[in-house]
Amino acid sequence: MFRHFLTLMVVLAISAPVHTIWAAEGAPPEGTMEEGTGFSLFGTESIKGFDASKVEKDPVCDRNKRPKIFKVEPDEAKPGDKVVIKGENFGTKECFQGVAFSATGSAAVKYTFVNETTIEAIVPEARAGMSFIDVVAGGGNARSKGFLIKSK
Repeated sequence: MFRHFLTLMVVLAISAPVHTIWAAEGAPPEGTMEEGTGFSLFGTESIKGFDASKVEKDPVCDRNKRPKIFKVEPDEAKPGDKVVIKGENFGTKECFQGVAFSATGSAAVKYTFVNETTIEAIVPEARAGMSFIDVVAGGGNARSKGFLIKSK
């Protein structure tokens, strides 16, 4: 019986809300806990206003349509050459995020968004060898089959 009473007391102690007693001024001291907010929000400026025109211009990206790459033409090229990436679900120009070549790491790649099925990209400076081309769109990323970067 006593053990059940102790268990009940521990459960109540853990689940009981934390209350803070504040000074007579009515404002919580800096950095105190307020029930339901975590750290005190006292003194924090609220977010004011709403700009409907900005919201209307924001793109709506469909995160359910994963992009796919069907082919890259040509399937081998030198740095500076243009390649055409064909696929599906690249989204809109506003939702499309970029192109990358695995052989160049995080180097920026110049590309042109043609439409939701076609991207044109310039092969970046890289050592000759096999690489993959990745496209990143609103619904995720897709990787091509092997692509050969030829020496200049």
